[in-house]
Amino acid sequence: MTVTPFGTRLRAAMDSRGPLCVGIDPHAALLAQWGLQDDIAGLERFSRTVVEALAESVAVFKPQAAFFERFGSKGVAVLERAVADARAAGSLVVMDAKRGDIGSTMAAYASAFLDPASPLFSDALTVSPYLGYGSLKPAVDLARASGAGLFVLALTSNPEGAEVQRAVREDGRTIGATMLAHLAAENAGAVPMGSFGAVVGATLGDLSTFDLDINGPLLAPGIGAQGATAADLPGVFGKAVRNVVPNVSRGVLKHGPDVSALRDSARRFADEIHEAVTA
Repeated sequence: MTVTPFGTRLRAAMDSRGPLCVGIDPHAALLAQWGLQDDIAGLERFSRTVVEALAESVAVFKPQAAFFERFGSKGVAVLERAVADARAAGSLVVMDAKRGDIGSTMAAYASAFLDPASPLFSDALTVSPYLGYGSLKPAVDLARASGAGLFVLALTSNPEGAEVQRAVREDGRTIGATMLAHLAAENAGAVPMGSFGAVVGATLGDLSTFDLDINGPLLAPGIGAQGATAADLPGVFGKAVRNVVPNVSRGVLKHGPDVSALRDSARRFADEIHEAVTA
């Protein structure tokens, strides 16, 4: 059976719904802000409300796996339902699990999220390449076979990331630039866009010294609560801004549990992003 690559599906979703990605991050403080208990019932109410409010309008959801895994198997079951419901309503799901390992362990991580037979099957997965880019090969291979995608940590928004990502190799290239080059090679020739993206923080300012033109998506956390705005995107991403998938989590989620308020907030962010990237 022929599968449509993630990059193709993502481009279509971004063009029809806009590029906004909304996080599903049910941390304890946010559950409390919603008036929910920090338990399975609160977790389920939170995730169900977010999906039901936004799944028919946003292009991408990004659930943070850790906030579900902390409740054990029952929390993972809630995550499974959230993923299935979001995809059934037409949204793509990027599982934010940041997996990274070697050999059979990496293959097992990939199977959990990128095998269509898995109950956690997602359209894409965030992965860490800092055991060497080659360690991601099992995930790359399975993503290609299943029509899924990857988002590789390249230039992250946390200040600590610079000590690794901005470190300079013997060839004079930084680690972050090396990861971008690997992704460009993975996406070579893909039309309309490759399936192998990078995580690049929207809070990082001028990145003109990096080649962000990887012919693939750039997942950009940092809009909203972390301080970046939609207006910052062209200055950070330059000519690659059309392939940016800006992620907003707390900026939208803080408006729950009111469904109308969640929708209004997501719509405002989507409109601001559209104006910024098409100006």
